[in-house]
Amino acid sequence: MTDARPPAASPIPPLPGWIETAPAESLATAAFRSGAALGTLHLVVRQEAIPQGVWRDRLAVMAAERCAQHAGRREGGRELRDALHLLRPGDRPGPAGLILRQWSRAVARPLPGSGLEGMIADLPADRLARGLAAASGGPVERAAGLLAALLAERPRAEAPALILADAVLARALGWSHLLPCLGLALTARDLRLRGEALQLACHRAVVAGAGRAVPLAADLARRAERLAAVAPKLRAKGAGRAVEMFLARDALAPAALDFMSDRAARRLCDRLVELGALRELTGRDTFRLYGL
Repeated sequence: MTDARPPAASPIPPLPGWIETAPAESLATAAFRSGAALGTLHLVVRQEAIPQGVWRDRLAVMAAERCAQHAGRREGGRELRDALHLLRPGDRPGPAGLILRQWSRAVARPLPGSGLEGMIADLPADRLARGLAAASGGPVERAAGLLAALLAERPRAEAPALILADAVLARALGWSHLLPCLGLALTARDLRLRGEALQLACHRAVVAGAGRAVPLAADLARRAERLAAVAPKLRAKGAGRAVEMFLARDALAPAALDFMSDRAARRLCDRLVELGALRELTGRDTFRLYGL
């Protein structure tokens, strides 16, 4: 069995309280606060104790939930997971599942080295090029400019626009992967703004997004440490590979562990729940999903 133990958990720097509580009446003040929030996120992104794949994927669920609201849908995290993870082979997810699949795929892949083309399959390259050309200034201003340009052409494409805006933000900060941030906090009303009003909303959204992402990272670091601690106790064949998968994804059905028999996969998942290393995420007796 491979050793899935991550480095010993080191303290995750919390978001300084003044960032979230200080007034942000002006664009300059909001930009200062969002810069401080991004600085904290930059430190967290480089923490080896955090299961980065799970962190990004769980934030993707949160961003997809917000985007579903933009589309007038009511699915929460549980329903979104079901819509994506409980599909039969060959089935396509419904509208909510498609939103989550877009976000999950975007956070799983390293950011393209030369351009963002191909991140969103149904977005023509020329539209993306025009959107990127409209983006200038600092990281948040660039993300806001791209949002405005894309939504001007496709007002109902909130999820793709937010995914690409967060990709622009991540690339400007030198991150290897997209980390949902703007997608966690921008409202439908915010997305109708333009110019400095949209920039202000984006700065505030960065602060709010970091306020959700940083505590989640600290919690997942503790959970990953627990999973790594119990991993040597597992005797099932393929258990090490399963642990690696749980350290990379928000949620998995036992059927996703297709290198094990169905019975062995279910027994392993339930054993990890008993050991306090995983949680069952649905609250059901059947069609269950598991994750940190």
